Formats: sequence, structure tokens, C-alpha cells
Amino acid sequence: MAARCELTGKGKQHGHNVSFSLRRTKRVFKPNLQKKTFMLDGKKVTMTLSTQAIRTLKKKGVLAKAN
Repeated sequence: MAARCELTGKGKQHGHNVSFSLRRTKRVFKPNLQKKTFMLDGKKVTMTLSTQAIRTLKKKGVLAKAN
């Protein structure tokens, strides 16, 4: 899958795993990306979206509730 949300631009972030002894090791936080197909001006459009963007589109009425 793509590394970025096509709508919001949300991508991976870098940080640390912190153990009980406070050692820090590098890690990556990846967004939950999904491929969604929906109708836009009578055309099928497939986009890679974060789940947060999908929730927002459903709330605004762009995506159907059943999708």
C-alpha cells in the first residue's frame, strides 16, 4: 500500500519504543491506510485513505454509511 493518505497527507512518523528500564529503540508509527472506491461526479474513484479521513468523509456524507 501507499505510504501516505491521498487526502490528508498523513504518513509514517518516527519515535522510540521505551522499555521499563527507559532504554530507547527506534520504531515507526504507521497510519491505518485503506483503499476505498467511491463515486465522484459519476466516476469511480479509488483512493488510499487513512481511517480518520474515511470517518470524516462518512460524517460529511461523501461516502455512503454502508461502505
